[in-house]
Amino acid sequence: MEPMASRRLVILTEGEFGPHHAKTAWGVIRYGRDEIVAILDSTIAGRNVDEWLPGHDIPAVATLGEALAIPGRPRPNALLIGIAPTGGRLPDAWRAVLLDAIAAGLELHSGLHTLLGDDPEIAAAAAAAGVRIVDYRRAPDRMDCAVGRRHLPGRRVILTVGTDCAIGKMSVALDLRRAALAAGDRAVFVPSGQTGMMIDGWGVAVDRVISDFLNGTVEWLVEQGEAMGDWILVEGQGSLDHPAYSSVTLGLIHGATPHAMVLVHKVGLAAHDFDHLPDRSFPIAPLRPFIDLHERIAATVAPSKVVAVAVNTSLVPDEADARRAIAQVAAESGLPADDPVRFGAGPLWAAIREAVDALPWVADPSAAGAQGRA
Repeated sequence: MEPMASRRLVILTEGEFGPHHAKTAWGVIRYGRDEIVAILDSTIAGRNVDEWLPGHDIPAVATLGEALAIPGRPRPNALLIGIAPTGGRLPDAWRAVLLDAIAAGLELHSGLHTLLGDDPEIAAAAAAAGVRIVDYRRAPDRMDCAVGRRHLPGRRVILTVGTDCAIGKMSVALDLRRAALAAGDRAVFVPSGQTGMMIDGWGVAVDRVISDFLNGTVEWLVEQGEAMGDWILVEGQGSLDHPAYSSVTLGLIHGATPHAMVLVHKVGLAAHDFDHLPDRSFPIAPLRPFIDLHERIAATVAPSKVVAVAVNTSLVPDEADARRAIAQVAAESGLPADDPVRFGAGPLWAAIREAVDALPWVADPSAAGAQGRA
């Protein structure tokens, strides 16, 4: 991806505006740099995003025509698909909206596995109208296998991992970057998914990459990150024990060879998000054994340690209860724990920074052995 020009977005979430299925919309709203003119979703029309995400004054409208002519707001120049459904498929009912957006001169920005630029009807309409289609999940032309690259001297690579998918690994990495920059650390966010790419303007949606090249793609993404800063925060994907998405997690661990990992855990969640097979239950793993599993799997390529738990307390409305839940996670894991999204990432970043610098393979890179990072 090349750096993005400034955009004025209408975000399409029809019937799906919530923190789970519309996590792309929520991520772009919370962390993105673009002006968001409206949410296009007839099921919440007349309401405002401020109800869900305080401080974000974005109206919801029922039709594209309304989004194009909101009094006091600029005309949008791009339509962004704001959902991340299982399998990443384009809902058939949305085709007409996309064609109308093209006719109105709007670019299309999509993170779906359904590549809009490969759809004959949509691509032809865009070409005729002279508008651009950006498919964030289009795999890069570069196809490299991992070579066991060593990290640059002085760099610290941290990967967010999780006890489930869609629980905040990207948000945690972005908030940790914010805290690191505020503390004067040269921190870089490495996007590995479509929403992170929409926010930062570069990266690769690694779940689209051929499996032989997954580790290698992550390896060269980290290399690019190391050219931009000292603390490299790699966005995680999936979870190691998720029956559908474990492979991308493994590729990130072995491709990034992180010095350390931060485990993201959502309290109050009993089983994995597996809504396309609702009759099957895959419980969330106990924390301490799951932490040990990550470290053992990482060590088959290069040593790494889980140094903190980032707790997602969104299912715990009461602040006092949320803080008690965080304390329980800290006791169970034996690690520093906090909710960096809800309570600020500064304290957790300070604990992570101290723990990473104390790791033997960071203090003395030769301790990592022949396969370790220098």
